[in-house]
This record gives sequence, C-alpha cells and structure tokens, in this order.
Amino acid sequence: MCGIAGFLDGRQFPPEEATAIIRRMADAVAHRGPDDSGAWFDGNLGVALTHRRLAVIDPSPAGHQPMQSMSGRYVIVFNGEIYNHLELRRQLGTRCPNTCSWKGRSDTETLLAAIDCWELEKALQAVVGMFAFALWDRTDRTLYLVRDRLGEKPLYYGWQNGVFLFGSEIKALAAHPAFGGDIDRDALPLLLRNGYVPSPWSIYKGVRKLPAGTYVKIAVGVPQERSGEMPEPQQYWSLRTVITAGRAQRFEGTPQEAVDALHDVLLKAVRQQMSSDVPLGAFLSGGIDSSTIVALMQAQSNRPVRTFTIGFDEPGYNEAEYARTVADHLGTEHTEMYVSEREVLDVIPRLPALYDEPFADPSQIPTYLVASIARKSLTVALSGDGGDESFGGYAHYIRTARLWCLLSLIPAPLRRLGTSVIGSVCSLGPDRLSGRRWLLVRTKARKLRRLIDCRTPEELYVCQRSRWPSSSPALLGGSEPTNVVSESASWPAEIESVSRFMAIDTLSSLPDDMLVKVDRAAMGVGLETRMPLLDHRVLELAWRLPLSVKLRNGRQKWILRQVLSKYVPEPLFERPKTGFLPPLTSWLRGPLRDWAEALLDERRLQAEGFFDPQFVRQEWRRLLGTSVHYNIRIWIVLMFQAWLDHSRKVGWTASERSRGAISHGGD
Repeated sequence: MCGIAGFLDGRQFPPEEATAIIRRMADAVAHRGPDDSGAWFDGNLGVALTHRRLAVIDPSPAGHQPMQSMSGRYVIVFNGEIYNHLELRRQLGTRCPNTCSWKGRSDTETLLAAIDCWELEKALQAVVGMFAFALWDRTDRTLYLVRDRLGEKPLYYGWQNGVFLFGSEIKALAAHPAFGGDIDRDALPLLLRNGYVPSPWSIYKGVRKLPAGTYVKIAVGVPQERSGEMPEPQQYWSLRTVITAGRAQRFEGTPQEAVDALHDVLLKAVRQQMSSDVPLGAFLSGGIDSSTIVALMQAQSNRPVRTFTIGFDEPGYNEAEYARTVADHLGTEHTEMYVSEREVLDVIPRLPALYDEPFADPSQIPTYLVASIARKSLTVALSGDGGDESFGGYAHYIRTARLWCLLSLIPAPLRRLGTSVIGSVCSLGPDRLSGRRWLLVRTKARKLRRLIDCRTPEELYVCQRSRWPSSSPALLGGSEPTNVVSESASWPAEIESVSRFMAIDTLSSLPDDMLVKVDRAAMGVGLETRMPLLDHRVLELAWRLPLSVKLRNGRQKWILRQVLSKYVPEPLFERPKTGFLPPLTSWLRGPLRDWAEALLDERRLQAEGFFDPQFVRQEWRRLLGTSVHYNIRIWIVLMFQAWLDHSRKVGWTASERSRGAISHGGD
C-alpha cells in the first residue's frame, strides 16, 4: 500500500521549485508509505508525480516508484495490490515477450507491462485487485487517474487556481501552493444526510473524489483542460452491468451447489490476497464475515494465522469474547486487547487529521484502534468488509421492504391526509406541550411525515437511511447536489426491492463510508488492508445467485453462514448482529461532554454561519436530557466542527491560506 500525489501545471518554472512542491505533497502522505519515496518531473510540460511506498511485494529497489515502463512510454505511481499479477506475467510472457524483460517481482511492473502490451482499458479488465494510480503517457502527453472497481483505494483530484492536482488524500493536494481551501457549502447537506461526503464530491470546492470503477484523462494542451474544466469520469466496470449480466446468466444450481460455488471463489480470492513478502494476518470480530475470511485463511496456511480484535468493558458493545471463541476453534494466534476509556478518547482529536474531511462513522474509532494494535505485528491485514452489501447482511433491508408493503396498502388520498395532520403536529410549539415532550413528538412526527411521502420503496430506503433530512433546518445555506443516493436513475433496475437496497449501498455507503473508514484508519498507522469479499469475481457470482440463498428461512447471509459452517460449528457464530460501534452516547454524556460543549457553543456556531445554533443546541439537549440511546446526528455536527478546527490550524481553509498559512511559492 502506498500514497501517491502529483500535479499538472502548464507553466514552466525552475526544477528546484517543482522539487520543493512535490516533496511537500509526498511528505503529506508519508504515513501511507514509510519505506521509500520517489518523484518524477517533466519541466517542459509541468508534470510531476510522487510516491510514498509501503513495501509489501518485492521490497527491493526494483519496486521503487515512480516506475517507467519497458517501452519508455508510460510512467506510473501506484497505490494498491494486483492479486493476479503472477498469472498476468505468464500471459504477458506468451503474448508480448518483447515487453516482459522483468527487473523485479513487483505487481506495479506487471501492471505497466500489461498496459504496454494491451493498452489501459484492456489491462484494467484483466487485473484483479484494489488500486488507485496515476499514469503519464509520454507519447500522447496525457495523464490518466484510475480507481479500482469497488473503490477500496482513494483518489482525489481537481483544478485549483489553474493547476490540476491529485493525491491519495486531500492533505497531499493541500500541500500545493495552488490549493484554494474554499469550503463547498453544497457538500454540507450531503454530509448531514449520510455522515460523510459521497463521491464525486468533497468538502472543498473544485476537489472531487474519483468514483469507483472509473478513470479520467487530462491531455496537455487541450483547450478545455487549460480552462480548468473537470474531466468526465469514464467507466470501465459498473455494478449495473454486473447485475444485468447476473440476471441474464442466473445461477441454476441447487442451494448447496451455490454454497460450493461461493466457497470455491472465496478460497481463490483469499489465497491470492494472502500473497505477501511481509507479515500478514487478519482482523477478527467473531461475526460471519470476518470469521469466514479467517477460516479460509487458516485452511490454506501451514501455520497459525495471526488474528486481532479489541474489546470494550461496556456491556452490549463488546465482541471480543465471540472472536476469542472462533479463534480458539480455528487455532489462530490470537491477540485480544481491551482498550481503556482514556485510549479511546485520545483517538478522537486525531480523527480530523486522519480523514481530511468531516467523517462521522463512529466505528472509525475502534477500527483505528484495532489497526494500531495489529500494526505492531503486521504490515498486511485481511478484513471481512463487504459481505453485508452483497449477501443481505443488514436487517434494515428486510424491515424497509416490509414497511413499504404496509405503506403501499394505504390509498393516496389517505396518505395525503396523513401528511397534513402530521404537519399540524409539527407546528405545535412548547406552549402546547412540555419542552422535552414537544421536541420528541415533533422529531418523530417529521420523520413519519417523510416516510409517508415516499413514492417508491427505494425512496423509502433512502429516507430511512438518511441521518438528517436533505433540507434540514439545522443548515444555514447549501443545496444538495445530485449523487448516487439522491439520483434514482443511477440505481440498477428490474431487481427485487431488497436487492436494489443492497445495490444502492454497494454504490454509495460501501465506497464512501465503509472503505474510507478502513483505509484511513489502517493507513494512518501504515497498515495495508485487503478485503476478499470485495474481489469482483465474488460480487459477480453474488449477483448471479437468487435472493433466496442470501435471505433464507428468516436468516440473513444464509449462503455465507453455510460456507463458514464448513469450518466453524454454528453455535459459535449464530447470534444477533451487533456491529462495530463504540458506546458513543455514554461518552458524550460523560468524558466527552466538555469537548462537545466547546464545539457546539452557541456563539461559535453563530459566528461560523454553517449551522443554526438554536436547532443544533436542541439536538444536543435531546441527547443529554432524554432516554435517547444513540444520536448520530449530533456526532455528524461534532465531526464537522472538529474538522473545521483542524483545517484552520493547518491552513487548509481559504481564510487561513489567504493569511499566509501556506505560501504560494517554493520553500
């Protein structure tokens, strides 16, 4: 795993200035690649590429980047892993022997040879892996930015003051003197709805996230590129195409044959992802997904697999005991650590620097902690992420489908009448109800009104999953731009409602929440993570399978449970899904209260002008003074406020940069 960055600047300026800038950009993502660094610069065209390396495959100097192809046409900086690169080497040796005089064993060299031999799009169809890379075509004078099929690896890009910037994290872009740092108010409705800013948007104006399964190209000298127009992402892999193909070629075997087929493809994915020249292990929560991955690892290893989990002392939030039971049965070399409240609270101030954007998935805290513990022994860890979205693991898929069945029975006139009556309830003030009761009744009434207004099951699902409504009165300004969640035209059609819910998550919360969480938490400590359940061949099989083998006899992820039961007795993993959440509410009411109060100070909110102070304070009082068990809404606001503090301190906002926090020149 690595960090990449670079820029495209039409001006010609002294090499020493470019060297200073590119060094700052590389240093900003040094945590992603502590083992090596390198840079490449073409002063005539103003193109610069830089790389920070975490050496996993072929740690020798032969894997150094930026790397040039054998033909000399291409230069690449690559972040990720190509799991089938040995197979590709054999194919390339037969088909393109002139491009395959190997200098080392790195998968980056293999990828370059594939591009040299087959050109970019065909090479992308051939590779199996997770990646984000920048490729400079010296012949066509074109820069390509490419992201893997599911979005495991991040890539940001955009025009800033006439310079095209890109990098693995925003902090790399912010290290360039052209970076503007203007906050995009239209990103705030997205943040409140989701708890994160989804692709292709970011918290900054003019900075985009490259969507999963796409690439962009920028040609030097083309008028629209010089004018700063954003390049249009081009898809080379799409979930919609996978689903359409899966429906056309449905799996026709028995349920047991489906289990065997999934077992075989998962075995291969795990085997390929266990390839490493450095210490490798796995995260283990004791749930279905991580237990399945660890079981398949142990079945193919001649030594105990190293597994890691953390625990909390608070009842209801601790999965460590389940993980220990599975580890004991499989015979792994298991590390279990209970973290203290102090250790947890120490992580929170680091979150804005880790994520670069406001990001409010509270499971980011235990994810960072387990990655920190694993990094003491490992360089690579396999993870069970991705199973819920492909195999029906979330209970809300079924709950929403059932709720839609009930709502659809209500005639339209009655639904309109219901929204009118509920609107009257929402207009009640504290003079009609006591303050605390009024706040609870009005909150629930507003949510019920939104649910009744939904016209399709997909609208209902999005409404159910939204943290705040898109037109929340908490916000002062900002209009939600189109995105995967709000734009129904991007959702796959002609599949069951539950399957569509799974597809919506695969397109949205999986790449923009789950994978961001894991990537930043792990790379923040220099740990590479791999996810066999996101091997695109696993997904392609999953979408050929009938829903009846995913949700069967009232059991979620039935087919994955059957694969796991080949290795682990069912009583060891048959339990309710708990997730990976910390006891956030009790922390906010206790040791984090002063921290939160300072961030939510009414005068501060008023001065900043992003949130309505009265509305936010009401939400805060609701958490403190009622029996509410969990409130993600206030955590989203707190994460924005903490991020805003951090971005100002490091000079990433426009106001701070204009004061000279980062100079617009060389060192």
